[in-house]
Amino acid sequence: MASINVTEMNSVQLHQSRMAMLSESIKSIAFKKQQITKEYEKGDEVEVASQELGFIGSYYAATIICSTGDDYYRIKYKTLLTDDESEPLEDVFSATELRPVPPHQHEKIPENGFRLYDMVDVFDNDGWWFGFISARVGDEYYVYFPTTADNIAYPPHLLRIHQEWSNGKWIFLP
Repeated sequence: MASINVTEMNSVQLHQSRMAMLSESIKSIAFKKQQITKEYEKGDEVEVASQELGFIGSYYAATIICSTGDDYYRIKYKTLLTDDESEPLEDVFSATELRPVPPHQHEKIPENGFRLYDMVDVFDNDGWWFGFISARVGDEYYVYFPTTADNIAYPPHLLRIHQEWSNGKWIFLP
């Protein structure tokens, strides 16, 4: 029988434990509605947090067209198109499904890149998807998406550090 390396076993268990903890944290964030802390105006740039099954945990860039009353806004997507692909898709959303666009943050990314377990957004399928770094292989980062259970490799230029809009300001999650 082969001997079991206790250090390796503990390391695997620790990794699995951290993956499970981060997955639950991300799911709780992805399924919650935004606090209404801001009134939007025509022309404001926002991100729409999808609450559609299979898309939960994704954000899509849009522009406010107008308020429709009672904290609802008509938006025009920047990357999603109508069924015939002739023009940008428009829709109406509650302010609880909108957030301002996060500030640009390339200067906040460490020189040596992202670290294991960093919470990140990945630009894929026309939107930003919320997950965390599960591994690094060569120049690519594997990102695990708890809301879809996918683990996919991406080059670093498609990643950004995840930020949450909370109480009217942007915060980085630990």
